[in-house]
Amino acid sequence: MKASQFFVSTLKEAPADAEVTSHKLMMRAGMIKRLGAGIYSYMPMGLRVIRKVEAIIREEMNRAGAVELLMPVVQPAELWQETGRFEKMGPELMRVKDRHDRDFIIQPTSEEVVTDIARQELRSYRQLPKNFYHIQTKFRDERRPRFGVMRGREFTMKDAYSFDRDEAAAGRSYDAMYAAYGRIFDRFGLSYRAVSADTGAIGGDRSHEFQVIAETGEDAIVYCPTSDYAANIELAECLPLAAQRPAPTQPLAKTPTPGKATCADVATLLGLPLTQTVKSLVLATDDRNDGGDIVKTTVWLLLVRGDHELNEVKAGKLPGLKTGFRFATVGEIDAHFGCKPGYLGPIGLKQPVRVISDRTVAHMGDFVCGANDADFHYTGVNWGRDLPEPDLVADIRNAVEGDPSPDGKGVLAIQRGIEVGHVFYLGTKYSAAMNATYLDETGKPRLMEMGCYGIGVTRILGAAIEQRHDARGIVWPDAIAPFEVVICPIGYDRSAEVRQAADALHDELQALGLDVMLDDRGERPGAMFADWELIGIPQRVVISDRGLKEGQVELQGRQEAEAGKLALAEVVAQLRARLRD
Repeated sequence: MKASQFFVSTLKEAPADAEVTSHKLMMRAGMIKRLGAGIYSYMPMGLRVIRKVEAIIREEMNRAGAVELLMPVVQPAELWQETGRFEKMGPELMRVKDRHDRDFIIQPTSEEVVTDIARQELRSYRQLPKNFYHIQTKFRDERRPRFGVMRGREFTMKDAYSFDRDEAAAGRSYDAMYAAYGRIFDRFGLSYRAVSADTGAIGGDRSHEFQVIAETGEDAIVYCPTSDYAANIELAECLPLAAQRPAPTQPLAKTPTPGKATCADVATLLGLPLTQTVKSLVLATDDRNDGGDIVKTTVWLLLVRGDHELNEVKAGKLPGLKTGFRFATVGEIDAHFGCKPGYLGPIGLKQPVRVISDRTVAHMGDFVCGANDADFHYTGVNWGRDLPEPDLVADIRNAVEGDPSPDGKGVLAIQRGIEVGHVFYLGTKYSAAMNATYLDETGKPRLMEMGCYGIGVTRILGAAIEQRHDARGIVWPDAIAPFEVVICPIGYDRSAEVRQAADALHDELQALGLDVMLDDRGERPGAMFADWELIGIPQRVVISDRGLKEGQVELQGRQEAEAGKLALAEVVAQLRARLRD
């Protein structure tokens, strides 16, 4: 490809609305162009990266036995009404009507459509297992689209859906997809982790996220450096930090703490470690009748150590909280505790509440908690002696660095990541809702077991740049760079020798299957080099009159500090070794 035939458009400065590094660099490198909030045109340079990402995905999905199809962007609401998601999903689901006033949606995902296909086409156990996938445009009406392609409204994803006879077979399909994802992300050339994850609103049981490691990542990944344990912070198990509860050594005392409403302030005032304090969080659940009226409200007191944070995902899986909870109102808190927030605790309640203790708190002794009296806390608090045992002991906190690993093989560390892939075992969540059955060997209908496997195709671009960039611009991995090699001839428009050598090298590299760009625009060397460093091409060859007189060219990798000189006759072999070996 020659630059004069392509479209190269770079900016010295990023637009003012570009927030994160990937957004700034993609705009500056001419890879995307904003059309509306969270909606971008992918320009030729960016589209080349997308096509390379898609090619790797297709090769590995096909290798894993998945079959490609293409499902519509616009889907009839009837299918979504069958599963209840048409009503349950919030405003992120864009609902539209056609000219006949029929309801449709702009798809954010395709479980309903693929299940409809399966229930019509997969009728016998002999047709299973089957895995369908597509690479398609999606739309989610994000309230606040931001970070460029990282959180846009329109984006491209690869979705795969497996259909199996039973849970054991579904597990094998899941494992095959998990392995395929490992090969895909290995080939992308990015540093990543596969972590156990919460299934979220999509439902299901078994789940792993594939996270590209980046300091700017939105997700916290909890892992053990000395073992294979890794999980999203929403799911990472927290063991109790003491093996057993110590015997009491202090008397219970109501201690003045004027104006100290946080655990940190109380610990400082009393000269105690923050780890000796207990934080109180008050939740509420509402029981409603068929008409939607609240008939009963239950108040819950959740206790975590003062230096720990509540994990709402874990809390939402506990008995009594599974159907949804909210934080209690000031009125509810006053009615049950007789005190304003900041001084709440489990001793001396005005009305009964359900008490849930984190595992670590359940093993604490002589701790400090609110006294349900403004400007006072209790010190020397001990379970059994000063207050009843909690109604439930559970893991309800976020993991922190240094916690023991749940597998017993070390301690936990935390790093940031960007979710770019997710695999779910769905079970019969959708097949039951849509009556997707097959006939087994005895002729009896059985529900199909399903799995769901997604990769954010366009999000890969943003994640790769967040992980791989420097002060000069993007640093693409070889496999997904828009071009592998750029030839930068100095004086291409003035020197016949330079032009002849550059054209010949371009043609030879192209014939060998290397993805090469020849910059024939006649730009000054500084501007030309800056453009391709910004765009992030992995290898650069510089051809000049001076070099040709010495029989040499310059070759420099994108991450190399200096260019190396080598004979023009050797550059092809050197590039093949760098890019293919």
